[in-house]
Amino acid sequence: MDMTDVRPPVRWFLGVPFTPLTLADAAASIAARPPQAPFAFVTTPNAQHIVAAHRLNSLFTTPHDRAWLVLNDSKIAGMLATRLFSDPLAVAAGSDLTAYMFHHHIRSDDTLTIIGASDEVERRLRTQFGMRHIARYDPPMGFYRDPAEIERCVDFILAHPARYIFLAVGAPQSETVACRVLDRGGATGVALCIGSSLHFVTGVVRRAPSIFRKLNAEALYRLMQNPRRHARRVFVESLPVLSIGLCARVASAPDPHRRRPPP
Repeated sequence: MDMTDVRPPVRWFLGVPFTPLTLADAAASIAARPPQAPFAFVTTPNAQHIVAAHRLNSLFTTPHDRAWLVLNDSKIAGMLATRLFSDPLAVAAGSDLTAYMFHHHIRSDDTLTIIGASDEVERRLRTQFGMRHIARYDPPMGFYRDPAEIERCVDFILAHPARYIFLAVGAPQSETVACRVLDRGGATGVALCIGSSLHFVTGVVRRAPSIFRKLNAEALYRLMQNPRRHARRVFVESLPVLSIGLCARVASAPDPHRRRPPP
């Protein structure tokens, strides 16, 4: 077995089995996989994923158990690990990972398959990064509720082999597609579940200004830009990570809600 297919050791933190890699190390590991290596995927869980894992939502927990790399997208989780447990957890956010890959590892002749994004994102990847081999399928809104539509995404990935596969349809949709590709078998390349990162790296959508990123307040910036769209995600689906962390600290263990890893 190629060692690039072996899942690195994980660190369980607040119910999620994180791969404790820095941004540069994670990108190097992804780029080191041979183009024809069997399909593997990378998840980038944030506070929303941690809260969902705490609630044992299988749409979020199962993919993290099956992913090759599970990278910490949450600076808040990193802060909780340091402040509450004096045990830093490296941050390798999906948006930063995507940008790092395009600026340091992805070459213009690499093959890309994209699920999601937009025509403008694809155009800018071609013009800004010189990408010559892009296959893209944009499923309809709410596609994850339709098993047949999920299978169309899987069919597209299998029909368009690529070194890098970007699943840009949000969570847990991206992770659901990745798991189905594993189930079907026969695919190659490495898939990155990276949300809106392609929009950021191409400039189609402006990322939060650096001051917000330094203050760990990107969610606040998005909330300010679109309160109606982001209020539930911030206050209901993400903010409870603070109480989860505090409860874990009171219990004197960083992973009191650790689930039993699959065999």
